[in-house]
Amino acid sequence: MFSPWTAPHLDFWCAMTASALILTMLAIWQGGRPQLRCSVSELLLGAGIAVVLWLSFWAGDKVSQWLFAFARPQVDLIYDMKSGASPTLIGLALLFIIGPAEEIFWRGFVQRTLTARFSATRAFVFTTLVYTLIHVPSGNFMLVMAAMTCGIAWGGLYRLFPQHFTAIVLSHALWDAAAFVWFPF
Repeated sequence: MFSPWTAPHLDFWCAMTASALILTMLAIWQGGRPQLRCSVSELLLGAGIAVVLWLSFWAGDKVSQWLFAFARPQVDLIYDMKSGASPTLIGLALLFIIGPAEEIFWRGFVQRTLTARFSATRAFVFTTLVYTLIHVPSGNFMLVMAAMTCGIAWGGLYRLFPQHFTAIVLSHALWDAAAFVWFPF
């Protein structure tokens, strides 16, 4: 989806939604249903994490523009993926499918499975590395750094507080919708 060779031939948001659903189904099939608990404390924690991460990205956006001439054009390329698509549909997909699906797959399946086989720290490092590397074919340094930052944040939270998986899933969904649709940088 991120490759300059295949991207022009795909509807990014349809491909992203479909791949998110497929990865979620595979994760549930291979690793079991994720343990999600709905409570006010989990909802507030998830919203708080999303706000802190969004504020970190807002500051990072300003600093990167100051440091690197290529930063803003690369960030604009990320937002160009929205052109021609309905912001409402993108927001709904991010909030209810893509964001939760990525957490269910990356943390709820990959990191959890690797933690059971290796140490929690090794699982966190490996999961974050692979999560980052899948963005490399985009050729967009800012996207890769954003993926790494998010992978460290959500993977680190899962490493330290796996009992708050629901809050982590919610924070990913809220951050995605905020960063891409509601309050883009």
